[in-house]
Amino acid sequence: QVQLVESGGGSVQAGDSLRLSCVASESIFSFNFMAWYRQAPGKQRELVATQTNGGRISYADSVKGRFTISRDNAKNTVYLQMNSLVPEDTAVYYCNAWRAKNYWGQGTQVTVSS
Repeated sequence: QVQLVESGGGSVQAGDSLRLSCVASESIFSFNFMAWYRQAPGKQRELVATQTNGGRISYADSVKGRFTISRDNAKNTVYLQMNSLVPEDTAVYYCNAWRAKNYWGQGTQVTVSS
């Protein structure tokens, strides 16, 4: 059973930074891609950033230039560095992995106040 465990969320002020971590219970290299999603209250879950095993990276337009996804294969960990946070970034952030099916973490809350 694959497990993804997120950490690093918290309550910050606008303009601050946070780094989220997602530790997988097995090698992240075994997944086709790793991603971060977020879900704000009353809204659908949306894709924030994706990184494939081949290194291809993509971002949602709303976070381009502010967020950076990265990975450490040796630590089975994926990161999301979030800079210049704005209140609209407030959401529960979920780690996602795909290998024949989707795997999800439990989520970590990020709250940005103005």
